[in-house]
Amino acid sequence: MSDNLTILAGPTAYRHIKENGLSPDDIDAMLGASGAAKWLGISGLDSAIFSQWFSGRTRALHLFGTSIGAWKFAAAAQANCKEAFDRLRHAYSHQHYKGSISAVQISRETRRIMDAFLTPQAIDEILNHPWIRIGFSAVRCKGFIGSHHGLVQAMGVGQAFALNAISRKLQRMCFERVLFHHPQYDTGILEENNFPTTTIPLDRTNFAKALLASGSIPMVMEGVTHIAGAPGGTYRDGGLIDYHPAFSLNPEQTGFILYPHFYTHLTPGWFDKKLTKRRLKGKAVDRTILLAPSPRFVSTLPFGRIPDRQDFVRLMGRDNERIQAWTKAADMCRILGDEFMEATQNGSIRNKVKKFE
Repeated sequence: MSDNLTILAGPTAYRHIKENGLSPDDIDAMLGASGAAKWLGISGLDSAIFSQWFSGRTRALHLFGTSIGAWKFAAAAQANCKEAFDRLRHAYSHQHYKGSISAVQISRETRRIMDAFLTPQAIDEILNHPWIRIGFSAVRCKGFIGSHHGLVQAMGVGQAFALNAISRKLQRMCFERVLFHHPQYDTGILEENNFPTTTIPLDRTNFAKALLASGSIPMVMEGVTHIAGAPGGTYRDGGLIDYHPAFSLNPEQTGFILYPHFYTHLTPGWFDKKLTKRRLKGKAVDRTILLAPSPRFVSTLPFGRIPDRQDFVRLMGRDNERIQAWTKAADMCRILGDEFMEATQNGSIRNKVKKFE
């Protein structure tokens, strides 16, 4: 049996798979994590799930993503999702920068990527999708971190870091989670986790700006303001508090969460990266099924790792080399989708699944 794909499941999800295997209608919701270029390492898996595994689905599927997790779901909800994934993957990989890189330049390049895969027609397709209910979050900033002045904004980042070190809940002093969602989204399908949520329905007038806000990294990109229908203020990357979105299903739900991911662990917030004790386990992942590249597969990728945003620094001035490596990694990861399809169709997922540790 191939071992390119790792499949982990919480206790209830694990028992279900061992007894029944896994079918598309078992899934109530999907989560998508922040991670910028890391998504390239699972883009083929996402493409196979939405274009093949869910083909023919009619029951509502709720999505919640942040940053690139939001962007990939915007591709998934288009009429030809396979083509949309390909456009997003190509546009993201082919980023070019010259000279001193500024937040203005990065934001401009980000808008170019968005324009390449998110046309006005695509937004209409997403908002009128027969069964996908897209949702994604950004944070509305409070205090210093909402500033457009670099030094003041850096003070805000430091404040958020210090408060988070004491307790995740204290980040409420710096951020408000704002969920932008499909008009027919069930906002109660996921349980709250430390942060109250303001909900804003999506429409043609706010979709692009809201999506841009979801991936606007502080100190790297410009914050987003004046989002139609949303409270005033500066909006930044939803991954600040939902880096690897850490939700459980509402107890009334009988299905499961499917979570294609770059890692075999889940880190709740951006400031929790080095706080390993905060990684999710137990009840938090009881009905979660996580799909991730295996360590063996990752070792075969260019540079022996999943692409990441630091490649812009490591390969500065060598864009063609970076683009070639990222394109190869994305092409190689198609095997993850093939392996998932095979495991669910022939039932071998019963033997392949492991318990979430």
